[in-house]
Amino acid sequence: MVKDDGVITVAGEVVEALPNTMFKVKITDEMYKNSTTDELIITCHIAGKMRMHFIKILPGDTVKVEISPYDPTRGRIVYRNP
Repeated sequence: MVKDDGVITVAGEVVEALPNTMFKVKITDEMYKNSTTDELIITCHIAGKMRMHFIKILPGDTVKVEISPYDPTRGRIVYRNP
């Protein structure tokens, strides 16, 4: 069962891999970008299903990120584009 709690789903590109399966992701979705800055970079972790299925994320991969409306500086990677 999937709940929609007002999360925002955007496209992004992984810029840097951090410890503990955290990543810096540059948002490439034009709808979500802030008009005052050129690029928006947020810190993301991997969703549980991606951990269970051992999906590897590398810098340069394009991903889908869910961003909570409560903390727009952090997100969850839910899909890695092929």
